[in-house]
Amino acid sequence: MKFDSKLIHGGISTDKTTGAVSVPIYQTSTYQQTELGGTPTYEYSRTGNPTRQALEELIAELENGSRGLAFASGSAAIHTVFMMFSKGDHVVVGNDVYGGTFRLLNTVLNRLGLEFTAVDTRDLAAVKAAIKENTKALYLETPTNPLLHVSDLAALSELAHENNLKVIVDNTFATPYLQRPLDLGADIVVHSASKYLGGHSDLVAGLAVTKDSADGEQLAYLQNAIGAILGPQDSWLLQRGIKTLAVRMKAHNENTKAIFEFLQQHEKVAKIYYPGDPNNPDYELAKKQMRDFGGMLSFELQPGANVKAFIEALDLITLAESLGSVESLIEVPAIMTHGAIPREIRLRDGISDELIRLSVGIEDKADLLADLNQALTRA
Repeated sequence: MKFDSKLIHGGISTDKTTGAVSVPIYQTSTYQQTELGGTPTYEYSRTGNPTRQALEELIAELENGSRGLAFASGSAAIHTVFMMFSKGDHVVVGNDVYGGTFRLLNTVLNRLGLEFTAVDTRDLAAVKAAIKENTKALYLETPTNPLLHVSDLAALSELAHENNLKVIVDNTFATPYLQRPLDLGADIVVHSASKYLGGHSDLVAGLAVTKDSADGEQLAYLQNAIGAILGPQDSWLLQRGIKTLAVRMKAHNENTKAIFEFLQQHEKVAKIYYPGDPNNPDYELAKKQMRDFGGMLSFELQPGANVKAFIEALDLITLAESLGSVESLIEVPAIMTHGAIPREIRLRDGISDELIRLSVGIEDKADLLADLNQALTRA
């Protein structure tokens, strides 16, 4: 079955009991058991729920993994994955990651004795140099948030496995429509499913998929033990959103290319971060590793332009956190999504105070271009 068809028919896509073509919402906390000490399929909804299971089997199939797991948020998924490691373990982490991930690693997990070293994962030599005797994993985003850097997953996976490390990839920006990290050698994929997979700004959810069944069993144990599971209503809503991922991603990609070309020619735009830019050093890798370049880009205005005036002059494009939805969303990472990162670290890693991140929606491209043009005029 082709990928676009899997989005609709993959996993558990119908209800075997009634024939319903939409998996029902099993709004229950517990299940009747027929014998004492038996092994029921479902016993308690933290451990398993039919609606959540349908979603989990779907994402596992879409990522070509062995086990999928659904969580209450992307941060909950990331947190649970890191609980596979123990006090004293070390993880090499990409230096350009979501600010909430930075906060989790540096203000929560480090207090439990986990150690982290941040490097530019596009630099294989830097990754290799960061590996220690107690290093257990490599964690990265590609494309990254918010600078859209692209790292070579096949090369990084080969390097990591030579050193007995697990490779964990946040695939939120690309989704399995554009990129499947497990096929390129990664061991675990995580998603903030609130973004492109849900696609409509109406839920908060996280997903994780493992390549290896043993990793899947360990992660399922942790999911149950920690308990940050996705509820049945949001599981149903997310599965519904995934069904339209292909048609949405095609529109996101098309609109983003048009906006990139517009910004590239505008006199008030100083720099653009976009994997589809032929002048981007990551361009050839992105072409090889991804199906298309995605719906995200970041940019900086020329010195002297008023970022606040530009943002607040937009009419159609919405100032808001999050990304990957049908509506276009814009934000300033230094103030919003990456505000948890100390300024000196942000600046060192290239996230300027003026950087603007744009999640391009599926509106008519002419309306988006007109909105950007009038706002830039007022910047």
